[in-house]
Amino acid sequence: MARPQTDIEAGREELLDVVEELVRKRGGVDLSMTELAAAAGMSPSNLYRFFENKEALLEAAAGRWFAPKIAIMEEVIAADMPSREKMYQFFARRFVLMRDQYRADPDMFKSYLELGDQHFEVLRGYVDLGDHYLSEIVVQAMDEGYLVDLSIDDAVSLINQMVQVYCNPEALLYIDHKLSEDKLGRIVDTIFIGLGRSFHHKAGSGQPHIKIVP
Repeated sequence: MARPQTDIEAGREELLDVVEELVRKRGGVDLSMTELAAAAGMSPSNLYRFFENKEALLEAAAGRWFAPKIAIMEEVIAADMPSREKMYQFFARRFVLMRDQYRADPDMFKSYLELGDQHFEVLRGYVDLGDHYLSEIVVQAMDEGYLVDLSIDDAVSLINQMVQVYCNPEALLYIDHKLSEDKLGRIVDTIFIGLGRSFHHKAGSGQPHIKIVP
């Protein structure tokens, strides 16, 4: 059962709905508090009861956008599964969500990218959070005998570079048709085979590809 909202919380959610509608109609460039107040049918001074400044508004909008992705990361990190499968799920489930969002409403997706490009400093914390969770998977992989010749930071950096196209939403605008869960699974296989392991691994052992967890 959802936690009851205060009037302020409910008002913020309604205003975020208005933000989404504005972004859908006119794109994400130069969205202002004055424009939002007008669209919401309230005075600018009343708007500041809910968001003290534009940065707070953008942080709330980013929080709504990233909430499903954070939920996926937390579910994967908490799951009882080998590190190899966990890493695949960590990237694949977020990629599938992002791809579905893009295909459902490409214009809205592009508009949010515009908004994010203008205010990347608001998004930086979510990027750092993803790296934090990935480092937990790396530690588990090291405990299982993988990636042992690397530091945690080096492993995270290399992995991010290898899967970057599946994490960058702008890639969907250009090569959506070339990206797939199967290809991502092969990249994860390559990470575990190619980045070092402390004991012998027989390549081509016939291990089935990891399937995405619903």
